[in-house]
Amino acid sequence: MTDPKEVFDIFSQINQIPRPSKHEQKISRWLQDFAAGHKIECIVDDAMNVVMRVPATPGYEDHPGVILQAHQDMVCEKDADCTIDFMNDPIRTVVDGDWMHAQGTTLGADDGIGISMALAALTSPDVKHPALEALFTVDEETGLTGANRLQEGILQYRRLINLDNEDDGKICIGCAGGIDSLGKMHYTPVQLPEGKWLGLKLRVDGLPGGHSGEDINKGRANANKVLTYFLTEIFDSTDMYLAAIHGGNLRNAIAREAEAVVCVPFEDRERLRVLFNDKAAQVEAVYQATNPNIRCEMQTTALPDEVMSLEDTSRLLATLTTCPHGMIRMCADIPDLVETSTNLASVHTGGQPLPNGQRLIEINTSQRSSIEAQKHQIKRHVEYALSIACDEVTHGDGYPGWAPNVHSPLLDTIVATYKQLYKSEPEVLAIHAGLECGLFLTKYPDMDMVSVGPQMYDVHSPKERLSISSTAKTWQWLKATLAAL
Repeated sequence: MTDPKEVFDIFSQINQIPRPSKHEQKISRWLQDFAAGHKIECIVDDAMNVVMRVPATPGYEDHPGVILQAHQDMVCEKDADCTIDFMNDPIRTVVDGDWMHAQGTTLGADDGIGISMALAALTSPDVKHPALEALFTVDEETGLTGANRLQEGILQYRRLINLDNEDDGKICIGCAGGIDSLGKMHYTPVQLPEGKWLGLKLRVDGLPGGHSGEDINKGRANANKVLTYFLTEIFDSTDMYLAAIHGGNLRNAIAREAEAVVCVPFEDRERLRVLFNDKAAQVEAVYQATNPNIRCEMQTTALPDEVMSLEDTSRLLATLTTCPHGMIRMCADIPDLVETSTNLASVHTGGQPLPNGQRLIEINTSQRSSIEAQKHQIKRHVEYALSIACDEVTHGDGYPGWAPNVHSPLLDTIVATYKQLYKSEPEVLAIHAGLECGLFLTKYPDMDMVSVGPQMYDVHSPKERLSISSTAKTWQWLKATLAAL
C-alpha cells in the first residue's frame, strides 16, 4: 500500500468518483457521505461547496481554528485514443516508482490530493490540531465559481491553508487574477465553386500542453497557433476554403492538439504537399527543444458538403493569427515570475447548423495578470483581435489576484515548522496560476492564508504525475504545522 496510507486510501476512493468542472454532484454527495460516516459536522451551501468541522484535539481547545481548503473538480484532459468517459468512468491510476499517474488522462491530483490530505487531517487519530474547518469548493478550474459564490459567513475561522499548490517545499503567498474571453463567429456556409477540388485534413498533435499559468513561459507550442500557421501559408498560396476546425479543450490548458479540414484546387496538390512538408520541418526545428514529439500531418480526406467562404476564411485566419498567446510580460519585482499572459485555449466549429442556417465557430481565451490594470489591457488586446472575425465577444466576471503578505503570522509558523523538520529554508513565492484565495479575501478581508502542496508535473494534461515521496513529506509538514498552530 502506498504511504502515507491514510492519504492515498482517500485519494483512491476519490478517483473512483467522476468530478469534471461544473459536474461536481457526485463528488459533493460522496463528501457528504464521508462526513456522515465519520460523524463530522457538514454544511453544503447553494453553490454546492462543502464545509466540514471537527473540534480541537485535547489541549488545543483555546487555540484559534484553522481552515483547510481544496477544490472538488478536476481538469478532464485525455489522449486522443483514450476511451474514458469522464462523466461516468473512474480514473485509472498507475504507480511507477515514486510517481503516480493515470492511463491516458489527467490524474486528478489537482486537487484530489488536497482533498485527501484535508480529510485525513480531520479523521486521523494521530493528528493534533486546533478546531478545524475543511472547505471544498466547486468549479475552481473553469471560473472559480464556488469561491465566488461561497455563502457569506459560512467560515468561522481566519487562518486558511490552501492545499492546491504543486511545488514541493514552496509556500505560495500570492497569485495572479484572471479573466476569460469568448469570441463567437457566425457565418453562412457556401458550396464549393465549379471545378475539381481536393479535401485535406491538417493535424497538429504530440504537444505537451500543460497549465496555462504555470507552464505558459516554458516555450511550449500551442497547437491552435501552429495549425493557424499552416492554414495561412496554404491560404496565401491558393484558394483555400475552410470546412471545419477543432483545437484545444479547456481555457486553462495549453492546446495540445488541433485539426482542420480544407478544400483546395486539385491541381495544386503536389505543390501544397511540398509547401506543407517544408513548413512542417521548419516548425519541428523551432520547437525541437521544448516540443520534441510534435507531429504535423496533412492527408487527403472526403470533400465536405459545405465550406466557409474565402472572405470568412480570411477573417478567421486573421483573428487566429492576431490573437496573442503566451507570456506577455515578466514581473519586474519577483525573479522568474510571469506578470501577464494569455492563452488561446480552444477553437471549435459548431456541430449542427443554427436555426437560421448559419454555422458557429467559438474561440476561447484566458488572460492572467498579477496587476489588475494589465489584466484588463491584455483582455482588450484579445477582444480587438477576436473582433476581426467574431460578431460577438464576451468576457467572464474574472477573479482578483491575491496580494502577498510577507508579515503573515501563519506564514511564520509554517516556515518555522518546515525548517524544524527538514533543516532547510522553504521557498516563499507568488505564482502566475490562479488560486481561490483572492476571492476569499473579498469576503473575509482579515483572512491569513498560505498555499502548499506536494510535487506535481504537467497538470492539466494527460502527463500529469504526482510524487509519492513528496506527498508523504507534505503530509508530515501539514501535521506538524497543525500541531504548532
